[in-house]
Amino acid sequence: MADDLFTAALDERLARQGPLAARMRPGTLDEVVGQRHLLGQGKPLRSLIEADRLSSIILWGPPGTGKTTLANVIASSTNKAFVPLSAVSAGVKDVRETVEKAQRRLADHGQGTILFLDEVHRFNKSQQDALLPAVESGILVLIGATTENPFFEVNAPLLSRSTLFRLEPLAPDEVETLVRRGLEREGATAEDDAVAYLAQAVDGDARSALTTLEVAIAIGGADDPDRSVTLADVEAARSSKVLRYGEDDHYDVISAFIKSIRGSDPDAGLYWMARMLEAGEDARFIARRLVVLASEDVGLADSMALLVANAAAHAVEFVGLPEAQLNLAHAVVYLATAPKSNTAKVALGLALEDVRTRPAGAVPVHLRSAPAHQKRRTGDGMGYVYPHDDPRGWVAQEHRPPETAGRTYYEPSSHGHEREIDERMRNLHDGK
Repeated sequence: MADDLFTAALDERLARQGPLAARMRPGTLDEVVGQRHLLGQGKPLRSLIEADRLSSIILWGPPGTGKTTLANVIASSTNKAFVPLSAVSAGVKDVRETVEKAQRRLADHGQGTILFLDEVHRFNKSQQDALLPAVESGILVLIGATTENPFFEVNAPLLSRSTLFRLEPLAPDEVETLVRRGLEREGATAEDDAVAYLAQAVDGDARSALTTLEVAIAIGGADDPDRSVTLADVEAARSSKVLRYGEDDHYDVISAFIKSIRGSDPDAGLYWMARMLEAGEDARFIARRLVVLASEDVGLADSMALLVANAAAHAVEFVGLPEAQLNLAHAVVYLATAPKSNTAKVALGLALEDVRTRPAGAVPVHLRSAPAHQKRRTGDGMGYVYPHDDPRGWVAQEHRPPETAGRTYYEPSSHGHEREIDERMRNLHDGK
């Protein structure tokens, strides 16, 4: 009883004093702004929620698109028990306890259980595996929320047993609707240009819009509570968010980080990485960018770069922070000081352009795969020369259809290991 009274008192205080985004969280589907492709009349997710027939789902979308909001709406409309967990703080023990309670609930009362797992991408493989049997048997209905691509971050067996719903950033007119609701909730007004600017500035992030609005109202009403929020107030509120490493900084700093390494400046690379880590940036995001950079900007000039970057990414998962910061620093210095080449990227771009714009010729006869009896009847595979039969390990023969034969995509640079590649390829074609 005491716990119930405490919870009720806490909820009442939060309803009055919590952040505006939390106080404005919708209680019904009709109050949700955005995601019309999922929540409009007759749309799939709305139909499942209204019929209380929801099976396991993954909600994938950027921050502030309504993943937690949808979970709360489901919680208020379902006859099932609703259990929220955060993957940031929950472990395998919490998952097993939730499964055991769900089993007892179903056996004793015939009531199913919905588990809402926020930031499901933060669960490692063993934690996700612990969920799998309960989801597969129907003991738990899983609602997983993630900002990361679930095809990379969620185990394939768990993903295959869930329906994936993609949430999109809110359109500016939808953000404007939300902002005007927030103004009404706070008993405030705002100039039209301030609302329009805010609706455009947050990139479809509802939470960011309401957080910015709350700060802007505080700034605008500091001396005169009856004054309308101005464009200057919103700009000032946005600046306060940037200082806390908001979405704008996220993109600007990662851009500076990549460009510093590409520019062979290890000190700048380390500085921007340190700034991201101190601000709480996901280390896996940093590691993924390094793996891409290893092929995009170092490439064949030093193919070891990809191994080093990939090893650092593995260390982030295997060792974890803070120790894996050393592995990331190792990769940053290696990549920054390595010779640079973007020839692999350029070559791929040229090949893709030919595939998209030129006729797709048939596979040349001598390159086709065919068993012996097919070769005798159709000639497929005939004429192919096995390179290892030549002392050089290479023979001159055409490997593309006539439509693209002779087109050059890969041009070795003169940097690092590519000098050797260039010399070797020239010697082969010159018959040396």
